[in-house]
Amino acid sequence: MTSIQFGTDGWRGVIADDFTFANARIVAQGIARYVVRCEDARKGVIIGYDHRFASDEIASTAAEVLSASGTPVFLTDKPCPTPAVSLLVKQRSAAGGLMITASHNPYQWNGIKYKASYGSSALPSIVAQIEQELDVVQKENVPPLPTRKNLIQPLEPRAPYLDTLERLVDWRRLRDAKLRFVSDVMHGSATGLLVELFRRNGVACDEIRGTRDPLFGGVHPEPIEPHIDALSKAVLEGKFDAGLCADGDGDRIGAIDRDGTFVNPHQIFALLVWHLAGTRNLPGDIAKTFSVTKLIDKLAAKFCRKLHETPIGFKYICELMLEQNILIGGEESGGIGTNLYIPERDATVSALLLAELMAWHGKSLGELLAVLTAEFGEYHYGRVDLDLKPGQKEKAIAYFSNTKLDRILDWKVVRREDMDGIKLYLDDVGWVMIRASGTENLLRVYCETSKLETTQRVLVAVTKIVQTL
Repeated sequence: MTSIQFGTDGWRGVIADDFTFANARIVAQGIARYVVRCEDARKGVIIGYDHRFASDEIASTAAEVLSASGTPVFLTDKPCPTPAVSLLVKQRSAAGGLMITASHNPYQWNGIKYKASYGSSALPSIVAQIEQELDVVQKENVPPLPTRKNLIQPLEPRAPYLDTLERLVDWRRLRDAKLRFVSDVMHGSATGLLVELFRRNGVACDEIRGTRDPLFGGVHPEPIEPHIDALSKAVLEGKFDAGLCADGDGDRIGAIDRDGTFVNPHQIFALLVWHLAGTRNLPGDIAKTFSVTKLIDKLAAKFCRKLHETPIGFKYICELMLEQNILIGGEESGGIGTNLYIPERDATVSALLLAELMAWHGKSLGELLAVLTAEFGEYHYGRVDLDLKPGQKEKAIAYFSNTKLDRILDWKVVRREDMDGIKLYLDDVGWVMIRASGTENLLRVYCETSKLETTQRVLVAVTKIVQTL
Protein backbone atom coordinates (compact mmCIF):
# COMPACT_ATOMS: atom_id res chain seq x y z
CA MET A 1 0.00 0.00 0.00
CA THR A 2 1.54 3.30 -1.06
CA SER A 3 1.47 6.36 1.18
CA ILE A 4 0.88 8.61 -1.82
CA GLN A 5 -2.12 7.63 -3.94
CA PHE A 6 -3.96 9.27 -6.79
CA GLY A 7 -7.63 10.13 -6.19
CA THR A 8 -10.29 10.93 -8.80
CA ASP A 9 -8.01 13.38 -10.63
CA GLY A 10 -4.48 13.15 -9.28
CA TRP A 11 -2.85 13.56 -5.88
CA ARG A 12 -3.69 16.16 -3.25
CA GLY A 13 -2.53 16.89 0.27
CA VAL A 14 -2.40 19.51 2.99
CA ILE A 15 0.48 21.94 2.42
CA ALA A 16 3.49 21.29 4.71
CA ASP A 17 1.80 18.14 6.05
CA ASP A 18 1.30 15.72 3.15
CA PHE A 19 1.97 18.15 0.33
CA THR A 20 5.68 18.84 0.66
CA PHE A 21 8.48 19.44 -1.83
CA ALA A 22 9.82 15.96 -1.02
CA ASN A 23 6.48 14.27 -1.75
CA ALA A 24 5.97 16.38 -4.87
CA ARG A 25 9.33 15.11 -6.13
CA ILE A 26 8.22 11.54 -5.47
CA VAL A 27 5.00 12.05 -7.43
CA ALA A 28 6.87 13.76 -10.27
CA GLN A 29 9.37 10.90 -10.33
CA GLY A 30 6.56 8.35 -10.53
CA ILE A 31 4.99 10.27 -13.41
CA ALA A 32 8.37 10.56 -15.13
CA ARG A 33 8.82 6.79 -14.93
CA TYR A 34 5.35 6.29 -16.40
CA VAL A 35 6.01 8.72 -19.26
CA VAL A 36 9.34 7.08 -20.14
CA ARG A 37 7.88 3.56 -20.04
CA CYS A 38 4.40 4.05 -21.48
CA GLU A 39 4.41 7.23 -23.63
CA ASP A 40 6.73 8.79 -26.21
CA ALA A 41 8.80 10.85 -23.77
CA ARG A 42 10.56 12.62 -26.66
CA LYS A 43 7.35 14.60 -27.23
CA GLY A 44 7.80 16.29 -23.87
CA VAL A 45 5.54 17.16 -20.94
CA ILE A 46 3.65 20.42 -20.31
CA ILE A 47 3.70 21.73 -16.72
CA GLY A 48 1.39 24.49 -15.50
CA TYR A 49 0.42 25.87 -12.11
CA ASP A 50 -2.32 27.84 -10.35
CA HIS A 51 -2.42 30.66 -7.78
CA ARG A 52 -1.92 28.52 -4.66
CA PHE A 53 0.91 28.92 -2.20
CA ALA A 54 4.23 27.81 -3.78
CA SER A 55 2.52 26.31 -6.87
CA ASP A 56 5.07 28.03 -9.11
CA GLU A 57 7.98 26.63 -7.11
CA ILE A 58 6.50 23.13 -7.07
CA ALA A 59 6.04 23.39 -10.84
CA SER A 60 9.74 24.26 -11.23
CA THR A 61 10.68 21.34 -8.96
CA ALA A 62 8.52 18.94 -11.00
CA ALA A 63 10.13 20.28 -14.18
CA GLU A 64 13.58 19.48 -12.78
CA VAL A 65 12.52 15.92 -11.91
CA LEU A 66 10.93 15.29 -15.32
CA SER A 67 13.94 16.73 -17.16
CA ALA A 68 16.26 14.41 -15.21
CA SER A 69 14.60 11.47 -16.96
CA GLY A 70 15.60 12.94 -20.32
CA THR A 71 12.07 14.18 -21.00
CA PRO A 72 11.74 17.68 -22.52
CA VAL A 73 9.63 19.95 -20.31
CA PHE A 74 7.57 22.98 -21.34
CA LEU A 75 6.95 25.03 -18.18
CA THR A 76 4.28 27.74 -18.41
CA ASP A 77 5.67 31.22 -17.77
CA LYS A 78 2.61 32.30 -15.76
CA PRO A 79 -0.32 30.77 -13.86
CA CYS A 80 -3.06 29.28 -16.02
CA PRO A 81 -6.25 27.22 -15.67
CA THR A 82 -6.04 23.44 -15.77
CA PRO A 83 -7.87 23.15 -19.13
CA ALA A 84 -5.21 25.36 -20.75
CA VAL A 85 -2.60 22.72 -19.87
CA SER A 86 -4.88 19.99 -21.23
CA LEU A 87 -5.34 21.93 -24.47
CA LEU A 88 -1.60 22.56 -24.86
CA VAL A 89 -0.90 18.85 -24.36
CA LYS A 90 -3.35 18.02 -27.15
CA GLN A 91 -2.30 20.80 -29.54
CA ARG A 92 1.42 20.14 -29.18
CA SER A 93 1.02 16.31 -29.24
CA ALA A 94 2.89 16.16 -25.92
CA ALA A 95 3.38 12.95 -23.97
CA GLY A 96 1.32 14.37 -21.11
CA GLY A 97 0.88 17.27 -18.73
CA LEU A 98 1.13 18.17 -15.04
CA MET A 99 -0.94 20.84 -13.34
CA ILE A 100 0.04 22.02 -9.86
CA THR A 101 -3.33 22.68 -8.24
CA ALA A 102 -5.80 21.42 -5.67
CA SER A 103 -8.70 22.65 -7.81
CA HIS A 104 -11.65 23.68 -5.58
CA ASN A 105 -10.13 22.53 -2.27
CA PRO A 106 -9.52 24.99 0.60
CA TYR A 107 -6.34 27.10 0.56
CA GLN A 108 -4.50 24.71 2.91
CA TRP A 109 -4.38 22.13 0.10
CA ASN A 110 -2.33 21.72 -3.03
CA GLY A 111 -1.89 18.88 -5.50
CA ILE A 112 -0.69 17.53 -8.82
CA LYS A 113 -3.07 16.61 -11.62
CA TYR A 114 -1.84 14.46 -14.48
CA LYS A 115 -3.26 15.11 -17.96
CA ALA A 116 -2.88 12.40 -20.57
CA SER A 117 -1.76 12.81 -24.18
CA TYR A 118 -5.34 13.22 -25.47
CA GLY A 119 -5.74 16.38 -23.35
CA SER A 120 -7.84 15.41 -20.33
CA SER A 121 -8.00 13.41 -17.10
CA ALA A 122 -5.95 10.25 -16.95
CA LEU A 123 -8.04 7.13 -17.55
CA PRO A 124 -8.28 4.64 -14.67
CA SER A 125 -5.82 2.37 -16.52
CA ILE A 126 -3.25 5.20 -16.70
CA VAL A 127 -3.79 6.10 -13.03
CA ALA A 128 -3.12 2.45 -12.11
CA GLN A 129 0.16 2.50 -14.04
CA ILE A 130 1.28 5.76 -12.41
CA GLU A 131 0.45 4.35 -8.99
CA GLN A 132 2.58 1.29 -9.77
CA GLU A 133 5.51 3.57 -10.58
CA LEU A 134 4.89 5.60 -7.42
CA ASP A 135 4.95 2.39 -5.46
CA VAL A 136 8.35 1.49 -6.92
CA VAL A 137 9.78 4.95 -6.18
CA GLN A 138 8.66 4.79 -2.55
CA LYS A 139 9.40 1.16 -1.72
CA GLU A 140 12.75 0.98 -3.46
CA ASN A 141 13.77 4.51 -2.48
CA VAL A 142 14.75 5.25 -6.09
CA PRO A 143 17.44 7.96 -6.03
CA PRO A 144 16.87 11.14 -8.07
CA LEU A 145 18.84 11.75 -11.24
CA PRO A 146 20.64 15.04 -11.92
CA THR A 147 18.51 17.80 -13.40
CA ARG A 148 18.96 18.60 -17.10
CA LYS A 149 17.97 22.26 -17.20
CA ASN A 150 18.69 22.48 -20.91
CA LEU A 151 15.57 20.36 -21.44
CA ILE A 152 13.30 22.89 -19.66
CA GLN A 153 11.75 25.59 -21.86
CA PRO A 154 9.25 28.36 -21.01
CA LEU A 155 5.79 28.30 -22.60
CA GLU A 156 3.15 31.03 -22.84
CA PRO A 157 -0.20 29.30 -22.13
CA ARG A 158 -2.86 31.99 -22.58
CA ALA A 159 -2.75 32.98 -26.26
CA PRO A 160 -3.35 29.54 -27.83
CA TYR A 161 -6.01 28.82 -25.21
CA LEU A 162 -7.96 32.03 -25.85
CA ASP A 163 -7.67 31.66 -29.62
CA THR A 164 -9.18 28.17 -29.43
CA LEU A 165 -12.06 29.16 -27.14
CA GLU A 166 -12.91 32.18 -29.26
CA ARG A 167 -14.01 29.89 -32.10
CA LEU A 168 -16.64 28.04 -30.06
CA VAL A 169 -19.57 30.48 -29.96
CA ASP A 170 -21.57 32.86 -32.17
CA TRP A 171 -20.12 36.26 -31.30
CA ARG A 172 -22.46 38.22 -33.59
CA ARG A 173 -25.47 36.79 -31.75
CA LEU A 174 -23.85 37.65 -28.42
CA ARG A 175 -23.02 41.22 -29.45
CA ASP A 176 -26.52 41.82 -30.82
CA ALA A 177 -28.09 40.63 -27.55
CA LYS A 178 -26.35 43.48 -25.69
CA LEU A 179 -26.04 41.41 -22.51
CA ARG A 180 -23.81 42.45 -19.60
CA PHE A 181 -21.87 39.89 -17.61
CA VAL A 182 -19.65 39.80 -14.56
CA SER A 183 -16.95 37.13 -14.21
CA ASP A 184 -15.83 35.81 -10.83
CA VAL A 185 -12.60 33.79 -10.84
CA MET A 186 -12.45 33.47 -7.02
CA HIS A 187 -8.79 34.68 -6.97
CA GLY A 188 -7.91 31.61 -9.04
CA SER A 189 -5.86 31.03 -12.17
CA ALA A 190 -8.69 31.66 -14.66
CA THR A 191 -8.23 35.35 -13.97
CA GLY A 192 -8.74 37.67 -16.93
CA LEU A 193 -9.71 34.96 -19.42
CA LEU A 194 -13.49 35.30 -19.78
CA VAL A 195 -13.41 39.08 -19.49
CA GLU A 196 -10.77 39.27 -22.25
CA LEU A 197 -12.77 37.04 -24.60
CA PHE A 198 -15.95 39.04 -24.05
CA ARG A 199 -14.31 42.44 -24.36
CA ARG A 200 -12.31 41.65 -27.49
CA ASN A 201 -15.61 40.62 -29.13
CA GLY A 202 -17.63 43.63 -28.02
CA VAL A 203 -19.56 42.03 -25.15
CA ALA A 204 -19.74 43.92 -21.84
CA CYS A 205 -18.04 42.08 -18.99
CA ASP A 206 -16.51 43.05 -15.66
CA GLU A 207 -14.45 40.85 -13.31
CA ILE A 208 -14.36 40.44 -9.53
CA ARG A 209 -11.89 38.60 -7.29
CA GLY A 210 -9.37 38.64 -10.13
CA THR A 211 -6.21 39.19 -8.08
CA ARG A 212 -3.92 36.36 -6.99
CA ASP A 213 -4.62 35.42 -3.38
CA PRO A 214 -3.36 32.05 -2.08
CA LEU A 215 -5.96 32.34 0.72
CA PHE A 216 -8.79 32.85 -1.82
CA GLY A 217 -10.26 35.71 0.15
CA GLY A 218 -11.03 33.39 3.06
CA VAL A 219 -13.51 31.16 1.17
CA HIS A 220 -13.17 27.83 -0.60
CA PRO A 221 -12.55 28.44 -4.32
CA GLU A 222 -15.56 26.27 -5.21
CA PRO A 223 -18.35 27.96 -7.22
CA ILE A 224 -21.25 26.94 -4.97
CA GLU A 225 -23.07 28.60 -2.07
CA PRO A 226 -21.95 30.24 0.19
CA HIS A 227 -18.57 30.77 -1.53
CA ILE A 228 -20.25 32.42 -4.51
CA ASP A 229 -22.11 35.07 -2.43
CA ALA A 230 -19.70 37.82 -3.57
CA LEU A 231 -20.79 37.22 -7.17
CA SER A 232 -24.46 37.39 -6.24
CA LYS A 233 -23.85 40.76 -4.59
CA ALA A 234 -21.89 42.02 -7.62
CA VAL A 235 -24.67 40.99 -10.03
CA LEU A 236 -27.32 42.85 -8.05
CA GLU A 237 -25.23 45.96 -7.44
CA GLY A 238 -24.09 46.21 -11.05
CA LYS A 239 -27.44 45.17 -12.55
CA PHE A 240 -25.71 42.54 -14.69
CA ASP A 241 -27.66 40.01 -16.75
CA ALA A 242 -25.71 37.12 -15.23
CA GLY A 243 -22.66 36.26 -13.15
CA LEU A 244 -20.33 33.49 -14.33
CA CYS A 245 -17.91 31.85 -11.90
CA ALA A 246 -14.88 29.57 -12.17
CA ASP A 247 -13.25 27.54 -9.40
CA GLY A 248 -9.62 27.87 -8.31
CA ASP A 249 -8.15 26.18 -11.38
CA GLY A 250 -10.82 27.10 -13.92
CA ASP A 251 -12.43 23.77 -14.73
CA ARG A 252 -15.70 23.98 -12.72
CA ILE A 253 -18.46 26.49 -13.40
CA GLY A 254 -20.98 28.28 -11.19
CA ALA A 255 -23.54 30.93 -12.14
CA ILE A 256 -25.80 33.65 -10.72
CA ASP A 257 -29.04 34.81 -12.34
CA ARG A 258 -29.72 38.52 -12.78
CA ASP A 259 -31.90 38.54 -9.61
CA GLY A 260 -28.98 37.26 -7.50
CA THR A 261 -30.21 33.64 -7.41
CA PHE A 262 -27.64 30.86 -7.44
CA VAL A 263 -27.86 28.57 -10.47
CA ASN A 264 -26.54 25.20 -9.34
CA PRO A 265 -24.30 22.90 -11.45
CA HIS A 266 -27.16 20.51 -12.25
CA GLN A 267 -29.21 23.37 -13.65
CA ILE A 268 -26.23 24.64 -15.67
CA PHE A 269 -25.65 21.16 -17.10
CA ALA A 270 -29.34 20.82 -17.98
CA LEU A 271 -29.35 24.21 -19.71
CA LEU A 272 -26.29 23.30 -21.75
CA VAL A 273 -27.78 19.94 -22.76
CA TRP A 274 -30.93 21.78 -23.82
CA HIS A 275 -28.85 24.29 -25.78
CA LEU A 276 -26.49 21.92 -27.59
CA ALA A 277 -28.80 18.94 -28.17
CA GLY A 278 -31.97 20.99 -28.58
CA THR A 279 -31.47 24.55 -29.81
CA ARG A 280 -28.30 23.86 -31.80
CA ASN A 281 -29.33 20.25 -32.56
CA LEU A 282 -25.74 19.01 -32.54
CA PRO A 283 -25.22 15.23 -32.86
CA GLY A 284 -24.00 12.97 -30.08
CA ASP A 285 -24.95 11.13 -26.90
CA ILE A 286 -25.11 12.53 -23.37
CA ALA A 287 -23.08 11.36 -20.36
CA LYS A 288 -23.49 12.09 -16.67
CA THR A 289 -21.99 10.88 -13.42
CA PHE A 290 -23.93 8.91 -10.82
CA SER A 291 -24.85 11.89 -8.62
CA VAL A 292 -26.29 14.14 -11.35
CA THR A 293 -29.95 15.23 -11.57
CA LYS A 294 -32.55 12.98 -13.20
CA LEU A 295 -33.58 15.99 -15.29
CA ILE A 296 -30.75 15.02 -17.65
CA ASP A 297 -32.52 11.68 -18.24
CA LYS A 298 -35.67 13.55 -19.28
CA LEU A 299 -33.75 15.84 -21.63
CA ALA A 300 -31.92 12.92 -23.23
CA ALA A 301 -35.24 11.17 -23.88
CA LYS A 302 -36.79 14.34 -25.33
CA PHE A 303 -33.96 14.79 -27.82
CA CYS A 304 -33.71 11.04 -28.56
CA ARG A 305 -30.14 10.83 -27.27
CA LYS A 306 -28.59 7.81 -25.61
CA LEU A 307 -27.73 8.54 -21.99
CA HIS A 308 -24.60 7.08 -20.39
CA GLU A 309 -24.19 7.05 -16.60
CA THR A 310 -20.73 6.67 -15.06
CA PRO A 311 -19.08 6.49 -11.63
CA ILE A 312 -18.10 9.86 -10.12
CA GLY A 313 -15.00 11.46 -11.59
CA PHE A 314 -14.62 13.17 -14.94
CA LYS A 315 -12.09 10.55 -16.01
CA TYR A 316 -14.99 8.16 -16.61
CA ILE A 317 -16.81 10.65 -18.82
CA CYS A 318 -13.53 11.35 -20.61
CA GLU A 319 -13.14 7.64 -21.29
CA LEU A 320 -16.56 7.60 -22.97
CA MET A 321 -15.76 10.74 -24.96
CA LEU A 322 -12.64 9.09 -26.34
CA GLU A 323 -14.53 5.95 -27.37
CA GLN A 324 -17.89 7.33 -28.60
CA ASN A 325 -19.56 10.45 -29.92
CA ILE A 326 -20.53 12.15 -26.66
CA LEU A 327 -21.92 15.62 -27.33
CA ILE A 328 -21.78 16.70 -23.69
CA GLY A 329 -20.87 15.12 -20.38
CA GLY A 330 -21.12 16.55 -16.89
CA GLU A 331 -20.74 15.93 -13.20
CA GLU A 332 -22.42 17.21 -10.06
CA SER A 333 -19.50 19.44 -9.14
CA GLY A 334 -19.82 21.73 -12.18
CA GLY A 335 -17.31 20.00 -14.43
CA ILE A 336 -18.75 19.89 -17.95
CA GLY A 337 -17.12 18.91 -21.24
CA THR A 338 -18.30 18.89 -24.86
CA ASN A 339 -17.12 17.41 -28.13
CA LEU A 340 -16.80 20.94 -29.55
CA TYR A 341 -13.52 21.10 -27.67
CA ILE A 342 -11.13 18.67 -25.99
CA PRO A 343 -12.66 15.94 -23.76
CA GLU A 344 -12.09 18.09 -20.68
CA ARG A 345 -13.97 20.17 -18.13
CA ASP A 346 -13.64 23.89 -18.68
CA ALA A 347 -15.47 26.63 -16.76
CA THR A 348 -14.68 29.27 -19.39
CA VAL A 349 -16.11 27.16 -22.23
CA SER A 350 -19.24 26.42 -20.18
CA ALA A 351 -19.61 30.14 -19.41
CA LEU A 352 -19.35 31.05 -23.10
CA LEU A 353 -22.02 28.49 -24.01
CA LEU A 354 -24.34 29.72 -21.23
CA ALA A 355 -23.97 33.26 -22.51
CA GLU A 356 -24.69 32.10 -26.06
CA LEU A 357 -27.82 30.30 -24.80
CA MET A 358 -29.07 33.50 -23.16
CA ALA A 359 -28.39 35.48 -26.34
CA TRP A 360 -30.08 32.85 -28.52
CA HIS A 361 -33.38 33.00 -26.60
CA GLY A 362 -33.25 36.54 -25.26
CA LYS A 363 -33.97 35.23 -21.75
CA SER A 364 -32.26 35.27 -18.38
CA LEU A 365 -30.97 32.09 -16.77
CA GLY A 366 -33.96 32.07 -14.42
CA GLU A 367 -36.41 32.44 -17.31
CA LEU A 368 -34.71 29.61 -19.19
CA LEU A 369 -34.92 27.37 -16.12
CA ALA A 370 -38.62 28.22 -15.80
CA VAL A 371 -39.15 26.89 -19.33
CA LEU A 372 -37.49 23.60 -18.32
CA THR A 373 -39.54 23.40 -15.11
CA ALA A 374 -42.80 23.97 -16.98
CA GLU A 375 -42.05 21.03 -19.27
CA PHE A 376 -40.26 18.57 -16.98
CA GLY A 377 -41.32 19.44 -13.43
CA GLU A 378 -39.32 20.54 -10.40
CA TYR A 379 -35.97 19.08 -9.33
CA HIS A 380 -34.56 20.26 -6.01
CA TYR A 381 -31.04 19.11 -5.26
CA GLY A 382 -28.95 19.38 -2.12
CA ARG A 383 -25.62 18.12 -0.78
CA VAL A 384 -24.10 17.94 2.68
CA ASP A 385 -20.41 17.19 3.31
CA LEU A 386 -19.71 15.46 6.61
CA ASP A 387 -16.26 15.38 8.23
CA LEU A 388 -16.39 12.17 10.23
CA LYS A 389 -14.31 10.22 12.72
CA PRO A 390 -12.22 7.26 11.46
CA GLY A 391 -14.44 4.29 10.67
CA GLN A 392 -17.68 6.28 10.43
CA LYS A 393 -17.66 6.42 6.64
CA GLU A 394 -17.44 2.65 6.42
CA LYS A 395 -20.23 2.22 8.98
CA ALA A 396 -22.45 4.61 7.03
CA ILE A 397 -21.93 2.78 3.74
CA ALA A 398 -22.73 -0.54 5.43
CA TYR A 399 -25.83 0.90 7.14
CA PHE A 400 -27.42 2.26 3.98
CA SER A 401 -26.42 -0.80 1.95
CA ASN A 402 -28.34 -3.07 4.33
CA THR A 403 -31.64 -4.14 2.76
CA LYS A 404 -33.23 -4.17 6.23
CA LEU A 405 -33.31 -0.38 5.94
CA ASP A 406 -36.55 -0.10 4.02
CA ARG A 407 -37.73 3.42 4.89
CA ILE A 408 -36.38 6.98 5.20
CA LEU A 409 -38.87 9.20 7.07
CA ASP A 410 -42.23 8.93 5.26
CA TRP A 411 -40.96 7.11 2.19
CA LYS A 412 -40.24 3.51 1.35
CA VAL A 413 -36.90 2.56 -0.15
CA VAL A 414 -38.07 1.08 -3.46
CA ARG A 415 -34.68 0.54 -5.13
CA ARG A 416 -30.93 0.69 -4.48
CA GLU A 417 -28.00 1.35 -6.83
CA ASP A 418 -24.33 1.00 -5.92
CA MET A 419 -22.39 2.16 -8.99
CA ASP A 420 -20.43 4.61 -6.82
CA GLY A 421 -21.59 4.95 -3.24
CA ILE A 422 -25.15 3.92 -2.31
CA LYS A 423 -28.22 5.53 -3.89
CA LEU A 424 -31.67 4.90 -2.39
CA TYR A 425 -34.82 5.68 -4.37
CA LEU A 426 -37.65 6.89 -2.12
CA ASP A 427 -41.12 5.97 -3.48
CA ASP A 428 -41.70 8.33 -6.41
CA VAL A 429 -40.41 11.52 -4.75
CA GLY A 430 -36.68 11.24 -5.54
CA TRP A 431 -33.43 9.77 -4.27
CA VAL A 432 -30.75 10.09 -1.61
CA MET A 433 -27.15 8.96 -1.94
CA ILE A 434 -24.09 8.67 0.28
CA ARG A 435 -20.51 8.40 -0.96
CA ALA A 436 -17.04 8.77 0.47
CA SER A 437 -15.08 11.56 -1.25
CA GLY A 438 -12.24 10.43 -3.49
CA THR A 439 -10.06 13.46 -2.68
CA GLU A 440 -10.97 14.51 0.88
CA ASN A 441 -11.74 12.88 4.24
CA LEU A 442 -15.45 13.49 3.81
CA LEU A 443 -18.71 11.61 3.44
CA ARG A 444 -21.01 13.32 0.99
CA VAL A 445 -24.80 13.06 1.27
CA TYR A 446 -26.69 13.94 -1.92
CA CYS A 447 -30.44 14.22 -2.38
CA GLU A 448 -32.86 15.21 -5.14
CA THR A 449 -36.66 15.36 -4.83
CA SER A 450 -39.53 17.25 -6.39
CA LYS A 451 -39.84 19.67 -3.42
CA LEU A 452 -37.20 21.81 -1.70
CA GLU A 453 -38.67 21.04 1.73
CA THR A 454 -38.52 17.29 1.08
CA THR A 455 -34.89 17.46 -0.04
CA GLN A 456 -33.94 19.38 3.09
CA ARG A 457 -35.83 16.98 5.36
CA VAL A 458 -34.14 13.93 3.86
CA LEU A 459 -30.66 15.50 4.08
CA VAL A 460 -31.20 16.35 7.76
CA ALA A 461 -32.54 12.88 8.55
CA VAL A 462 -29.70 11.03 6.81
CA THR A 463 -27.08 13.33 8.37
CA LYS A 464 -28.43 12.55 11.84
CA ILE A 465 -28.32 8.80 11.13
CA VAL A 466 -24.69 9.00 9.93
CA GLN A 467 -23.57 11.08 12.91
CA THR A 468 -24.98 8.53 15.38
CA LEU A 469 -23.12 5.58 13.84
